[in-house]
Amino acid sequence: MNTLDPNEPLAIEIVSDIVCPWCFIGKRRLEAALALYAQARPDAPPPRVSWLPFQLNPHLPAEGMDRLAYIESKFGPGQGHGRYARVASVGAQAGIDFAFERIERQPNTRAAHALVALAGRQGVQPQVKEALMEAYFLHGQDLTDAEALVRIVTAAGLDERRARECLIDEHALAAVDAQEQASRALGVQGVPFFIFDRRYAVSGAQEPQVLLDAMLAARTGPADAT
Repeated sequence: MNTLDPNEPLAIEIVSDIVCPWCFIGKRRLEAALALYAQARPDAPPPRVSWLPFQLNPHLPAEGMDRLAYIESKFGPGQGHGRYARVASVGAQAGIDFAFERIERQPNTRAAHALVALAGRQGVQPQVKEALMEAYFLHGQDLTDAEALVRIVTAAGLDERRARECLIDEHALAAVDAQEQASRALGVQGVPFFIFDRRYAVSGAQEPQVLLDAMLAARTGPADAT
């Protein structure tokens, strides 16, 4: 059986969209799973977590669209915010107080994903990812507004100058598209999608124990396991 070096941290890649409520729930469940992993393998180094882009609505205009119009175009007239009642209930169990009623615009998330990628290079990716999700889901901030984006990510530790440059950097934005296309080419069709050591994958906002089992299997299972 081919196993990885136990001294190397477990690599966890999460394909997700910032405006996907199940991705936010999946993030909380991953955090719970990481705590379980630390208990199960107290001598192991902490896993290395990275966030990869995925756009639920890649064809939205850069300025986004009215949230209610978006919901009705997706689910039908009259559906409105009540469509997310179940998600809000599950989110509450995960410690997330979703405030869908505060959201006025459905954003295109390409620019926000570019900032998350930049945050990965600056060592503050978890903080920036969390800040953007909180800004959108808890406070209804407009993630199509460049000034709002800069304010959110700099408060989370990203360099302001580099953040502003990133938002107008076509190479950074194209990199988001390329990474998303790579994920789709691997078969990722829905998010969140968790990849453990490039050996095991779990689709959906699974419970912490399911994620823990995948983490442990990735450390001990055969190299070609999926």
